[in-house]
Amino acid sequence: MRLTAIFPLLCTLIAFILSLLCIFAGSKTGYIQHADILTLNTSMLGRLKIDTSESSPSFLKSLKNDIKGEVNDFIGDVAREFGIHDFYSAHLLDYCEGYFTPGAIANATIDPEKNVTRCSNHTAMFHFDPSSVIQKELKPGISLADLRWPSAIKDAVRAVKIASNVMFVLYCVGVAATGLALIGAFPAVFSGGHMAALANHLLSLLATLTLGIASAIVSVIMSKIVNEVNKHGNDVGISATKGTTFLGMTWAATALMFASAIAWMYEFVAVRRQQT
Repeated sequence: MRLTAIFPLLCTLIAFILSLLCIFAGSKTGYIQHADILTLNTSMLGRLKIDTSESSPSFLKSLKNDIKGEVNDFIGDVAREFGIHDFYSAHLLDYCEGYFTPGAIANATIDPEKNVTRCSNHTAMFHFDPSSVIQKELKPGISLADLRWPSAIKDAVRAVKIASNVMFVLYCVGVAATGLALIGAFPAVFSGGHMAALANHLLSLLATLTLGIASAIVSVIMSKIVNEVNKHGNDVGISATKGTTFLGMTWAATALMFASAIAWMYEFVAVRRQQT
């Protein structure tokens, strides 16, 4: 039994758990909801600019009058008046939606917390399209055009669709390689053969490469969409935040597999020297 091989075994085990959590986070209400890729905040949607021309639905005109009357009391209910939720959190396999509690606006003593009410069905190669989701939830007679929904958000989401599909495939390959490396780590610890160490080194390198590229892609996707939403959505009350917990998990898994690859190479060299 090689005690030094326990280190890469532990690294691989933790990386395997983290990578699985990255894939299945948010797969149901209440399950690791804080590990989202990004969150779209629509609780303020429509509070600044809504189309109240003669051709707009009468609902919007009366809504604007309500907003002018008591902004602070009304602001937490804006999203619900339109028929949509306060926030939408994107995950790797689905998206979840819900409302802020106790309200959308923070005060001196209480910060709003997410109350997830529903998650969509799991879908491989899932691609979060907030424009489509919100349009389906708007009350009859209201469209995204009435709310001055920025076309730049649609363009940004469309631009990263292929990248998100590639990212999903890479995560699957990375998790598979990490799982195989974990299985192979046990005989390497107890038998101490140099070929087992070499095989685990190669598997760890594959996992590092795929998880690393996937992490880089999700970082770019996250930044692009969040930046576009915050840049063009401010006028209509839309904002977005990055999923820092998800980023920490995915990059930690990548770093652990890299450390595992280095450790297995050390084991390979050390065993070869003992055998010669």
